[in-house]
Amino acid sequence: MPAPPAPAPASSRPSPTSRTWDVTVVGAGPAGTTAARVAAEHGCDTLLLERAAIPRYKTCGGGLIGASLAALPPGLPLNVRDTARAFTFSLGGRRERTRISASPTCAMVFRSELDAALTEAAAAAGATVHDETALTGLDQRDGTVTLRTNRGESLRTRVLIGADGSAGRVARYVGVQCAQVDLALEAEVPVDDRTAERWRGRALMEWGPLPGSFGWVFPKGDVCTAGVVAARGNPAALRAYKEDFLRRHGLLSAHPLHDTGHLTRCRRPGSPLSRGRVLVAGDAAALVDHWSREGISYALRSGALAGRAAAGVVSAAGEAEAETVTRHYGQRIDDVLGAEMRASATLMNLFARTPSLVHTALTRLPPVWRHLDAYISGRSSVAGIMATPLARTAAALGAALPARSAQGAR
Repeated sequence: MPAPPAPAPASSRPSPTSRTWDVTVVGAGPAGTTAARVAAEHGCDTLLLERAAIPRYKTCGGGLIGASLAALPPGLPLNVRDTARAFTFSLGGRRERTRISASPTCAMVFRSELDAALTEAAAAAGATVHDETALTGLDQRDGTVTLRTNRGESLRTRVLIGADGSAGRVARYVGVQCAQVDLALEAEVPVDDRTAERWRGRALMEWGPLPGSFGWVFPKGDVCTAGVVAARGNPAALRAYKEDFLRRHGLLSAHPLHDTGHLTRCRRPGSPLSRGRVLVAGDAAALVDHWSREGISYALRSGALAGRAAAGVVSAAGEAEAETVTRHYGQRIDDVLGAEMRASATLMNLFARTPSLVHTALTRLPPVWRHLDAYISGRSSVAGIMATPLARTAAALGAALPARSAQGAR
């Protein structure tokens, strides 16, 4: 993959304070870069701000399902490290079974490389990119949003899109509320040739000992990305599970490339997606799948919707029309991604109560695996899966059963 253009040194950059931007985007992840690219493609004078130096490391499994791949800009030079053709499922390290994808499309990437490529695409569309620039404050009045940065700058913009993460300043300003908060612990582990060959083309999902938890291994050539996730609140137990999980799979390294953790947040239905001329997208809007905690496809799709909405606000004839545009943005998010999240919340409830039922269905009932395979490849959605008679019956059964305990999960 060609290296992204290096951002200009701060001293040589044109001052972003010298004019009012049409659209400013905060955060150069999949949501922010997509929003900036789409806004620029619609003719908006667009500024993209990123607090870190690009390229930068981002804690993320880095598995691109079909919905993510379909949402990428055409011709993006994507550095795919591996493609998962086989998926191994286990229940706490037992009852392991591997399923083969009918149309393998789950591409394994490093987020630093993906985000750099998306940033380059935004710049190629005409967006101005300033990295190492953090938002420190914002205010809006009279159709203009004023931003303050760590560089002492005061920027003006007609629309602000927050894509700075679920704990970011813009999300707090808009008032995003969460229904589910999870802690993920992850390591990127260099592996020898024999281990790399063992994992090549195969991803692992293990249902873990804590309610709603699982562990994963994603192959990326001479590196495996592995981690565990569970509801926030018992970090010691999650750390113990991570160490056990990595040890059992031969990935407990004394020198991982990265060993980090982060919170994932799922939006509460009805939570705001805008405040005046300020919109949120991706993780900043807490758009994440409740069950798989997959967020890249949500980020790319919401970023595109936010970029188009921002262009509509810029061209609006007055505040009433601008408000209509932002309201329509929220409705589109709810109609498409909100429906997905509601379905995934139902699936998460079923999984948290009866992980053994979910495991048995995936590994022993071919129609269930075919539905999940269709979702992974982008031929279906979680909402489509949960609308099937089998899923509706299972969800009703799961709702009637008592929730399992963490001890009973073993």
